[in-house]
Amino acid sequence: MLGVALDLTFDGPLAQRGIGVIAPFDLALERELWRWVPAEVSLHLARTPYEPVPVSLRMAELVSDCRHLTAATRDVLHVEPEVIAYLCTSGSFVGGIAAEKELVSAIVAAGAPDAVTTSGALAEVLSALALRRISVVTPYDADLTGRLHEFLGELGVDTVASEHLGLGAGIWKVSYRTIAEHMLLADRPDAEAVFVSCTNLPTYDLIDPLEEALGKPVLTANQLTMWACLRRMGLPVVGPGRWLTDIG
Repeated sequence: MLGVALDLTFDGPLAQRGIGVIAPFDLALERELWRWVPAEVSLHLARTPYEPVPVSLRMAELVSDCRHLTAATRDVLHVEPEVIAYLCTSGSFVGGIAAEKELVSAIVAAGAPDAVTTSGALAEVLSALALRRISVVTPYDADLTGRLHEFLGELGVDTVASEHLGLGAGIWKVSYRTIAEHMLLADRPDAEAVFVSCTNLPTYDLIDPLEEALGKPVLTANQLTMWACLRRMGLPVVGPGRWLTDIG
């Protein structure tokens, strides 16, 4: 460029570290995911194939097919992620603890250096915080919500109260007000925490004010998944949720 002096002494760009993310085909909250990671971390997304069914037990089973996770893992390996996350709560709890472990094994067998699922991250946090009684909020129908209760029961965690929205689609469109109202309805004095399920349900800006109001941990699906990934990478927690910050 004529007449322009270019300083070639600068460094950059910032060296990136990658997280591979396998998301269900209907995920609409990529922007929320990015809020959970520091500037040196990039997210590399792959999606499971489209399935023409509503959010339900059937959908959870379809999007958690190990063959889909294997293919999606291979789609992101070329950018060298340090860990690959299966970002789906229902798809990772629908078959119970044994099936969740099979999902992790499938991702690792496909070449991932490390792997985690949303429900596996939930189990890690419940253990780290020694939580045994929690309240639950989901956007699902009663049957799929019941499978979450069963998964928690396998972990030795009691569901003391539960609220579900009964949605079959458009979960990402639910307002913060609606989610907060259901969280308050689900809370009980003997609940040690409130867990909000589904990676397609927006929660980022609710966590700090609800933790302040309730005086207990508020755990959400995207928060837990990104926490588990960053922990495996030796990086600090980013975003709201002081109890997770204390875990490190």
